[in-house]
Amino acid sequence: MTVRAVVLLSGGLDSMLAVRILQLQGIEVEALNFRTLFVCCQDTAAQAAHELGVKLSVVSEKDDYLDLVRRPKYGYGRGANPCVDCRIYMFALAEKWMRRTGAALVASGEVVGQRPMSQKKRDLARIAHHSGLEDRLLRPLSAKLLPATAPEREGLIDRDALYDFSGRGRKGLIALAGQLGLKRIPQPSTGCALTEPQFATKVHDLVQLDPRGTRWDFELLKIGRHVRLDRATKVVVGRREEENERLQRMYDERESERVTLVSPENFIGPVALLIGPASEEALQFAGGLLLRYSKHSEIEQPRAIVLQGVNRREIALSIDDRAAAAVSL
Repeated sequence: MTVRAVVLLSGGLDSMLAVRILQLQGIEVEALNFRTLFVCCQDTAAQAAHELGVKLSVVSEKDDYLDLVRRPKYGYGRGANPCVDCRIYMFALAEKWMRRTGAALVASGEVVGQRPMSQKKRDLARIAHHSGLEDRLLRPLSAKLLPATAPEREGLIDRDALYDFSGRGRKGLIALAGQLGLKRIPQPSTGCALTEPQFATKVHDLVQLDPRGTRWDFELLKIGRHVRLDRATKVVVGRREEENERLQRMYDERESERVTLVSPENFIGPVALLIGPASEEALQFAGGLLLRYSKHSEIEQPRAIVLQGVNRREIALSIDDRAAAAVSL
């Protein structure tokens, strides 16, 4: 009888080892990669799946994922990373995939104590329970430090061929990779923008000041400098040509009338999105930021184009004190 397993594959060393350990026990593995707005490692996962000779499926989060970013039941890590809630969400999707494909278990490359936010024994048990997997969730790298799972008790998995890794060290894992025939050792990576302090500041700002923010708002966090005028008004300024183009596309895809595009009319500089009421004060603040981040000294009277829906007009610009002193989030 062929035993199937679904293994979450990020493309990192730990998840690759989890796949190889099961393969060496004769388990048929299907890899599952979880994609969110904040994680971009599909190319890495695809490369790893190719090297391991396994089928890879990629699943994306739905809009309900943003609810756990806004209000995580188990809190944030050092950034805006709701790691426990995220993994519960991820493994709940894997549980559905397991049943759909007739697999006997779900496995991951988690290591006890490797990540303080989500890999303490208490958190691992919590994730298994709330995802609906219970003891169908196997962590091959740390299995001997955890209670035996159902596949082990049923004889589908040989517990003696599993491991007892713990902590953050990689030497033992790298040595195991060599023993198991993995030719490439991926470099360690968080893979999640929510763990990055600067990006986390933008997320917390959005969640606190615009808790009804949509997917569009979260996508915007990945582009440009974000500067607050007040609690209701934010300006996003492009840092390079690519970001200017992305901001213009974001304007075209806007979901609210509270979004205004401000761009240079007679000088070369960035473009900006004004999020919030487009008062003259706010427009001058946005325009002042365009001047601050451009070369305009030879222009006697710099002007900007303001787009609000189908309405287009020009405004004269000057750098006010607030724009000159503004600090990005």
